[in-house]
Amino acid sequence: MHNSITLENLRVLEAIRQSGSFAGAAQMLHKVPSALTYTVSKLEDDLGLLLFERSKKGARLTAAGTLLLEQGRPILEAVARLEESMRAFEAGWEPCLRIAHDVILSTKPLLQVVGEFLDKELPVEVAYDSVAVGGGWDSLISERCDIAIGVSGDIPKGEFEVQEIGGLSFLFAIAPTHPLALLGRPISAQDLREYPSIVVSDSSRILPKVSTGIFESKQTVKVPDLASKIAAQCMGLGVGYLPTHLIQDKLKDGSLVERECEIPRADLTLYIAWRKTKKGKGLRWFVEHLGAADWGLSRNEG
Repeated sequence: MHNSITLENLRVLEAIRQSGSFAGAAQMLHKVPSALTYTVSKLEDDLGLLLFERSKKGARLTAAGTLLLEQGRPILEAVARLEESMRAFEAGWEPCLRIAHDVILSTKPLLQVVGEFLDKELPVEVAYDSVAVGGGWDSLISERCDIAIGVSGDIPKGEFEVQEIGGLSFLFAIAPTHPLALLGRPISAQDLREYPSIVVSDSSRILPKVSTGIFESKQTVKVPDLASKIAAQCMGLGVGYLPTHLIQDKLKDGSLVERECEIPRADLTLYIAWRKTKKGKGLRWFVEHLGAADWGLSRNEG
């Protein structure tokens, strides 16, 4: 009984259930009916159970046959997925694609691209994780991701390919009720020392962590992402620069106001990056479509 139930047995039982007869199942499986009759009879003998009620009208599962198929169907489905994955792998598609997405960018363009990929109905698992500051490079270098979106700064030599996705500018934007918003003059370095600043923490695990603070402040409040930083500054908990493209709605509804600051924040050029050794079709597809996505950044047309 240990080896009685095989994958082939389950396929035969499922075909008979679907067609309602041994003859119909034989056509589905491209076998002769006598071969299926032998397979089922042998399995019934081995199990000591009747799996089908036979009649001139066809074959109907018994309670035992129903139980066997209910518990065996997940095995058939898993094998079908495995076979599909192997065919895709042989055709050059990776079984899994991991994406590191920097929180300095909106997730909407990424999710739109993921949606387009899902429409292709390929057996490729897509996983994305949020990173911040140097976390994209950290994920690539430690091979926790295949593609990093929104990396900036110095590009490690030799190992990686990059594609520019645009330039990022910043505004010094704070709550309209914050004391610095009421000064009526440019904000100085001395003014900034009187209040807390809000900064996004570096999510790096193996690389040295980088601070995004560009000025001295009374106190630093570290948050995990841009959404938290924006929310904190809207509440007046602290001050700091924010990406221009992420705060347009807040500026329009008055949750934030822009003020001139004597300490400037340099623009950033953002990239998609991936390892040169990665050649899968999934990676190439995502690089192409992520590179063409509208991230709300300025584009260098030159």
